[in-house]
Amino acid sequence: MPISVVIADDQEMVRTGFRMILESQPDIEVLDDVTDGAAALEAVERLQPDVLLLDIRMPEPDGLEVTRRLAERAATHPEHHDRPRIVIVTTFDLDEYVHAALHGGACGFLLKDASPALLVEGVRAAAAGDALVSPAITLRLLRTMAPTAGRSAKAPSEPLTDREEQVVRALATGRTNAEIADELFVSLSTVKTHLANVQAKLAARNRVEIAAWAWETGLATGG
Repeated sequence: MPISVVIADDQEMVRTGFRMILESQPDIEVLDDVTDGAAALEAVERLQPDVLLLDIRMPEPDGLEVTRRLAERAATHPEHHDRPRIVIVTTFDLDEYVHAALHGGACGFLLKDASPALLVEGVRAAAAGDALVSPAITLRLLRTMAPTAGRSAKAPSEPLTDREEQVVRALATGRTNAEIADELFVSLSTVKTHLANVQAKLAARNRVEIAAWAWETGLATGG
């Protein structure tokens, strides 16, 4: 079954562009695109998409409020707890928005100038229950962990291999899976396998937690 998506953004050009990018993928289907928060909530209720691409600044309710309401619905209606997965896509990368969105239940935060490949990867990651945050935002947030590197990071269940460390270092410095594969001259499936192994060793929930561990330990900076 393809990944079903609803797009919510008040800019027609953005909706059209996102739809074209996503519908070019054989495993993604756009069910609807809407212009405001109220229509987004209605579309989610009506269509039950796997992923909701959601702008922050749009007519009431805004994207953060939509995220909050859907999280509240999931808490009161367990049968909908895993649908939809929310990916915020916005022009504004203010830290307060990032924290509010992720703490509110969103599983991704991308900027509208992200590459088509990153948009597609963000949708796929969300559908798989993972999290993807724009590399520039990830770096800014995670670099704050560098001053405490090595002090509180948990140890992996078994040591990472040299290749796994290379993959994690690239991930922590903002590379997508495809970019890591190109940089290390390996296949995309090999990168995914390494990350799955690392995730298991760290008991991490997603790639953001892997990147955070790399900064905490100093691995991201060569420590």
